Amino acid sequence: MTTSVDDVHARSGLRLGLPLAIGAAFAFGMSGAWARGLIDAGWTPGAAVTVRIWVASLVLVVPTIIALRGRWRLLRRNAGIIVAYGLLAVAATQLFYFQAVAVMDVGLALLIEYTAPIAVVLWLWMRRGEKPTSRSIFGAAVAFVGLVLMLDVLSGRSVDVGGVLWAFGAMVGAAAYFLLSGKSDTGLPPIVLAGSGLIVGAVGLTAAGLIGILPIAWNTDDVTYRFGPGYWSAPWFVPVLAIGIIATALAYVLGITSTRMLGSRLASFLALAEVIAALLFGWLLLGQLPNVLQAVGAGLVLVGVVLVKLGEPVAAAGADPLVPPISNGP
Repeated sequence: MTTSVDDVHARSGLRLGLPLAIGAAFAFGMSGAWARGLIDAGWTPGAAVTVRIWVASLVLVVPTIIALRGRWRLLRRNAGIIVAYGLLAVAATQLFYFQAVAVMDVGLALLIEYTAPIAVVLWLWMRRGEKPTSRSIFGAAVAFVGLVLMLDVLSGRSVDVGGVLWAFGAMVGAAAYFLLSGKSDTGLPPIVLAGSGLIVGAVGLTAAGLIGILPIAWNTDDVTYRFGPGYWSAPWFVPVLAIGIIATALAYVLGITSTRMLGSRLASFLALAEVIAALLFGWLLLGQLPNVLQAVGAGLVLVGVVLVKLGEPVAAAGADPLVPPISNGP
């Protein structure tokens, strides 16, 4: 009877976790298109990402306080994880990525950052002895090839070494996001980890701007986007709110919740859907259409995700090394 109940809970967690993970990926994926409009209007990447994190952190302040009511000791007990999440999973990932795109092709920088799922698998292997199966390895390779095709980085352009190093820094931050999001033994509700981590990240980015590491400049001009055959303008606060509320606050909460349900390994590969979402919103808001190779790459990414799931060890299907069994709750 216990096994049957656990199986039901596991299937329920999977059914709920999958759409939440896809929702998080699509929410994150729209940020690039909205931010591109701000950057074209004269905002620096540093200003766009800093206001993005501040808006999201302010949105989550009240829900975070409500979730912490009577449990403020959780912040003190998990201060190290919160600081690590805010500085690595939030601030460093954003800062390093925008530093990379300042000196190299955006597609290549994103491709390097999205080797994070492979880094997660390797970390779990080295740290926890969770050796990936041959099917998982093959799935990772297929997904990687798909990303190469989708991002269209096979043009043979010269690469800035400094930019590559910044992009690898973003990859480390992204891997930290999945691993830290999956640690449910802290007692921190997902909304608390997201809210407190975003505040730490916002402060970190602001500090980086004040000391000159991150150039920050912005204006209140209207922002122009291309929708279909025509163009439309929106007040500057429309993309700011869209990035902060939907593409950050909502995305982080959905991402943490789904990672605790699915485990770091599967959630990190499902997050590859963010690249598909980025292409979709790039088409809707910027008029950018993927070519045939990019469409093939999108299909390979989905195939790779399925192979990784099918290749998970039996033990990992019910419990991730960083997450308690689904039957115990998210």
